[in-house]
Amino acid sequence: MIRKFTQNGYYIVLDIDSGAVHLADKIMYDMLDFFSDNCVPEFEQIENKMNTYEKCEIKECYDEILQLISEKSLFTTTDYEQYTDKLKTSPVKAMCLHIAHDCNLKCEYCFASKGNFGGTPMLMSYDIGRKAIDFIIENSHNRKNIEIDFFGGEPLMNFNVVKQIVEYARSREEEHGKLFRFTITTNGLLLTDDKIEYINKEMSNVVLSIDGRKEINDRLRTKKNGKGCYDDIVPKYLKLIKNRTTDYYVRGTFTKYNLDFSEDVFHLNDLGFEQISVEPVVSDKRLDYSINESDLPAIFEEYETLTKRLSEHRKAGKRHLNFFHFMIDLDHGSCAIKRIKGCGCGNEYVAVTPEGDIYPCHQFVGMDEWKMGTVDSGITRQDIRESFQNTNIYTKKGCRDCWAKFWCSGGCNANNYQYEGDVLTPHKLSCELQKKRLECAIALAADR
Repeated sequence: MIRKFTQNGYYIVLDIDSGAVHLADKIMYDMLDFFSDNCVPEFEQIENKMNTYEKCEIKECYDEILQLISEKSLFTTTDYEQYTDKLKTSPVKAMCLHIAHDCNLKCEYCFASKGNFGGTPMLMSYDIGRKAIDFIIENSHNRKNIEIDFFGGEPLMNFNVVKQIVEYARSREEEHGKLFRFTITTNGLLLTDDKIEYINKEMSNVVLSIDGRKEINDRLRTKKNGKGCYDDIVPKYLKLIKNRTTDYYVRGTFTKYNLDFSEDVFHLNDLGFEQISVEPVVSDKRLDYSINESDLPAIFEEYETLTKRLSEHRKAGKRHLNFFHFMIDLDHGSCAIKRIKGCGCGNEYVAVTPEGDIYPCHQFVGMDEWKMGTVDSGITRQDIRESFQNTNIYTKKGCRDCWAKFWCSGGCNANNYQYEGDVLTPHKLSCELQKKRLECAIALAADR
């Protein structure tokens, strides 16, 4: 299977199974319409159908396509489905610690019900955090590297416990042959010089929430008094990244209110941020700010605009800008298991609430039917683990024949469940957005 598309003036051909990307000329782009996985036409057939080109051009292009097919970089067929037999429940290697089910912002689009995940506001105790570390040490088995993400709500509302958990985890590394890597996501309101110093010392990655331009950010990201947070957080974020030597990114959400979101991307870059993610809201389509299918043409056009602007920005030698959703590795890519399965939620990855309950990931938290166990009992719902073990592009509806399947791996399981009612039914809107982003990412990579 191949995917042909034009972007940024390029004729691009993607071989789905191999991942090979070809920059074609117009004659090859046209000629490929007469080939398929099961059909390699004779030259005479092609010549008759391509009579607007010179015979020598047709023959040269025809031979080039045959060569690419023989090299297994066009119309490749790979039986990745055979690897589904090897999809077993995996050791846990990553954990999202819900250190705070409370927040000092009341963002309208928050998937976590403005911070409390639909329950009573609560902070995680050190005792629960310690048990969570013990749980992942025991359940990571022979894995050395362990990822811990401090999440909320707003983690800085419980920062002393964050520090206690980090200290406890570090104290157990040598004994158990583990290496912990910590990340934290924050809205920035409670950042102080001391917290910035600690985060830059202990957190391998930090996610800084901001939606972009002041008027965009402050429309939906409001404090409890109804005022926006832009002026409070920007100076603190800039101070944090100034001396940061490891990863960070600013993470925003675009809604129906800012379908010109490329302006927010470049606004953030102008402020001094180089690692930027601005992602589409995923929400109930009945809400005023929600993105619907009728918005897709405008969003597609904006992604194309962003692609062109990023290319021009780079060629002009301006401040480095890495847009998260256009990051793509065309040289290596993911392993076969990752390509067919994607997200490791419910197996390699779990989330722990302030009460110590275990869920498949942070977006399933609060849905009682998905509670897998507790840090005291361990995982008692093995059926949930097994269901995610068997969740892949060959069991999800429509993925098997989708050209983007090996890049998105069936999309977000939680979004599928929440908005389509079934983990195995991909969220249609998210699928369309992901496919467009993939085309733009490939075109941008081709333009280097």
